[in-house]
Amino acid sequence: MSVTADITATYRGPARVMQRLLAMGQREDRALAILMGACALVFIAQMPRLAREAHLSGQELNMLLGGALLGWLIIAPLLLYVLAAFSHVLARLIGGKGEWYGARLALFWSLLASTPVLLLQGLVAGFIGPGPGLNLVGMIWIAVFFWFWIASLRQAERSGQ
Repeated sequence: MSVTADITATYRGPARVMQRLLAMGQREDRALAILMGACALVFIAQMPRLAREAHLSGQELNMLLGGALLGWLIIAPLLLYVLAAFSHVLARLIGGKGEWYGARLALFWSLLASTPVLLLQGLVAGFIGPGPGLNLVGMIWIAVFFWFWIASLRQAERSGQ
């Protein structure tokens, strides 16, 4: 299936999509591509908010975008690898049988699959600004991300991959 079809399918059943991704075999290049795609989309989601912030505060937009680009495409992937390792160790402590790759794929895919809500949150932050609407969309994104991550990690740790 295409990535967009898999993202849509994840909203219907994250464990089934994770099972299908794990059945494709362990390919670290696929996991890294998913992670970098997710980080790029998170960076894009930040652009409207940063443009608003630059306009209202008089800061230079390029500096704000450069900092966000550095953070999301260089630093965040490294931290997400550490977070995936930590989640795998935690899952092993409570009886998980999966591999390191499955934990990485579960986290990276969950981030990528939840980016449509994050893109909406970026638009709300840029066009409406701080307020209850932004808080609501942010809470929805957090709930969706954790739903995907927990369901995907459970599937990865259950399947032994």
